Amino acid sequence: MTLTRRLWLLGALVPALATLGALVIAGQLFRYDLEASLDRALLAQAAVESVSLFDGPGQKVHLHMAVSPLIEQVRPFAPRGQLFGPDGRLVMHYPPLLEGELATGLLMPGDPRVPPRLSTHTLPDGTRVREVVVSVRSPHGELYALRLEASLAQVDGSVRGYYRRAFSMAALMGLMLLVLQTFLARRLGRRLSAITRHLTLLREGDFSQAPSVDGGSDEIGQLREVLAEATDKLRGARDAQERLIADAAHELRTPLSLMRTRMDLALRRERSAEELRVSFREARSEVERLTVLAGELLDLAAAGRGEWDRKKWDLAAVVSHSVEAARAEAEVRGLLIHLEAPASEEAWIDPCGVRQAVDNLLANALKFSPKGGEIRVRLWRERERLRISVADEGPGIPPSEREAVFAPFRRLPGSEPGAGLGLAIVREVARRHGGRVWVEPATVRGAELVLELPI
Repeated sequence: MTLTRRLWLLGALVPALATLGALVIAGQLFRYDLEASLDRALLAQAAVESVSLFDGPGQKVHLHMAVSPLIEQVRPFAPRGQLFGPDGRLVMHYPPLLEGELATGLLMPGDPRVPPRLSTHTLPDGTRVREVVVSVRSPHGELYALRLEASLAQVDGSVRGYYRRAFSMAALMGLMLLVLQTFLARRLGRRLSAITRHLTLLREGDFSQAPSVDGGSDEIGQLREVLAEATDKLRGARDAQERLIADAAHELRTPLSLMRTRMDLALRRERSAEELRVSFREARSEVERLTVLAGELLDLAAAGRGEWDRKKWDLAAVVSHSVEAARAEAEVRGLLIHLEAPASEEAWIDPCGVRQAVDNLLANALKFSPKGGEIRVRLWRERERLRISVADEGPGIPPSEREAVFAPFRRLPGSEPGAGLGLAIVREVARRHGGRVWVEPATVRGAELVLELPI
């Protein structure tokens, strides 16, 4: 079912039918109230007439409605009255019978103690009539039957008028709802079609365009904003992937080209065993370089996939073990490593991933620290986060490079040879843990890198 038909059904047809049903029920209740009011009026009139039938001169029987001074004003809606004698014959009639009209029908009086009888019957012309019958005992002990009749034509007319107006309003409301839902359906259809078209582009790998401007602030507008943000992230991820592939290809091509050149030179003429041994050593050094590069690429890919086992672990122990492992290299380089950390600090981490990140931070500090320098490692709590900082006394990182150093294959001028993936792995580990890594800008000498992880 299309969106337009669904809105027509649920937004127009169903409410209109529900309103129609409610109006029908309300009409029946309206009729019931009108007929109940008429019954009360008939009973009140019957009560008045039954106690005053015999209060005329000489206790002569009479109907008060026939001698009322307001007879002309109430004639259109006053009830008809009939009084039947002990033999069941008509004694008195209101309004009076027309000239030449004969009284018909018999009504035998009943037990005066029986409650009045209310009933409805239909005249030959189709008019419905409501009547009440009351048995009355005269002062002489004779029984009379009093019957009052009131036409239900006014009640039926009022109900018909109510239905005409109510159904007209319901039809108008249904039409307005249909127009409104058609407008909303077309507007929603256009907005959703724009999102569908954009998703089709994403499925085809086109991240160059943002979703069409929506202008709404409802759920669909929020969906558009989320989709635009996701598109930007996908575009950035694809650009980063393309840059990574290009940089990796460049990094791989350089040692391979050197290896091929050296082999071509070795094969160009006859070489002595020593010359061949030198060529093989140079080729081996390039192979080792390729091995390191491939290993770091695999580490970066594993960090990006986040295939880790996060658990409650002592972060202080991870940092301490990493520092102890780096002390041997520090001694060779003539460096000192100072560790400032609490005895224990637990957090939900992947111990291997965090250990690799701390190892990379220490390797970066060892690479840039001058001989005789110091490397300071700190672990502390900052609100609901834990921070690990590694500071060295090297040349430092220029402000313009403090963000770029975390990109893959990014190396600062004058740095030692390497793949340039160590800090990229640190950033990926931080991101997968819901944390971050940055270069502390307030460092006076050297560089201080801070890794922040949630507890």
